[in-house]
Amino acid sequence: MVKRPILMLALILLLAGCGGAPASTPDSEPSGGRWQPRPGVAWQWQLSGRLDTSVDVPVYDIDGFDQPRATVTALHDKGRKVICYVSTGAWEDWRPDAKKFPSSVIGKGNGWKGERWLDVRKADVLQPLMAARLDRCRQKGFDAVEPDNMDGYKNTTGFPLNADDQLRYNRLIARLAHDRGMSLGLKNDLDQIPQLVGDFDFAVNEQCAQYGECAAMKPFIAADKAVFHVEYELPTSRFCAESHRLRFSSMLKKYELGAWRQAC
Repeated sequence: MVKRPILMLALILLLAGCGGAPASTPDSEPSGGRWQPRPGVAWQWQLSGRLDTSVDVPVYDIDGFDQPRATVTALHDKGRKVICYVSTGAWEDWRPDAKKFPSSVIGKGNGWKGERWLDVRKADVLQPLMAARLDRCRQKGFDAVEPDNMDGYKNTTGFPLNADDQLRYNRLIARLAHDRGMSLGLKNDLDQIPQLVGDFDFAVNEQCAQYGECAAMKPFIAADKAVFHVEYELPTSRFCAESHRLRFSSMLKKYELGAWRQAC
């Protein structure tokens, strides 16, 4: 017969493990004070439409210009961590700071309406502009940054960019984010992961399953850093099993990155 005190202790421990926290934890902060998302943490990525804050996940990735501080605060009040989406490698003609970019650093289109590649060799021009964007993220209370278009050297930008140019620029953006107390994700740029995994706190990847590239993300998992991954064209039956094996944070989204999601 189990003694009553032991039974009560077991009940308390069971209840402690069944709290109302989000689907998985947003993870801890390392000694440097920045948030460090761990592999497998669930997330939502929404950059268009009215933001749906009801998705029960620990991490949200939202637009740093469009969303106000009140939204970030509301998500924090629900126990979420919040990532600030901001383009650091492309000019966007609708942003409020668009006129501050001189024409000399604006190159060819990147395939999205209103967006054109930036000349990342011109750090003296781009650094204060990007610092201001990251200041905006910090002032709104974001925990981290998702810098987009970080692989211009692999694309037709209108500038003779090379791998070293990209490495220098990506590390500059990492330093600017870290100096502001925010963690930072490496967006795509698969070929430079071995050189950059130590400079970034997590990864954001699009369509690695469709193109057979997911193995390239393993250095982040080996470093106990999250890989936030989306597919757009494959059904979940085609990538979720591998994502679970690799410990990715994976989901199916539509290209417009609205509220709809189908998580693995």
